[in-house]
Amino acid sequence: MNIPDDLKYTRSDEWIRVKGDEAEVGITDYAQDHLSDIVYVELPDVGREVKAGEVIGTIESVKAAADINAPVTGSVIAVNEPLPDSPELVNKEPYGQGWMVRIRLSDPKELGTLLDAAAYQKYCEERG
Repeated sequence: MNIPDDLKYTRSDEWIRVKGDEAEVGITDYAQDHLSDIVYVELPDVGREVKAGEVIGTIESVKAAADINAPVTGSVIAVNEPLPDSPELVNKEPYGQGWMVRIRLSDPKELGTLLDAAAYQKYCEERG
């Protein structure tokens, strides 16, 4: 299980990479592995205002469907345009080409509520 140290994580299995006041978001290696082969990704519209914890998209695999949740509050400033046509990128590179959205942060203090890599790894191990 790949859990990069430079990211923050949610208990709903999203990762977030912060650069300044922008955050790139995707689902974790743990999530994509448990979902198996990703066949469909629905992303929000650019410009949408989102709240931390809010459902902002859907991801479906051959095994199940899952919600994509916003880890922070802000405005969607970009979506990964190729992803709906190439959902397998989430399986191949969940922390790279499989990213989903970029959000301009409204409240950087929210980052303090997210898990670091060690805490996320422990959380994953507890779930089995």
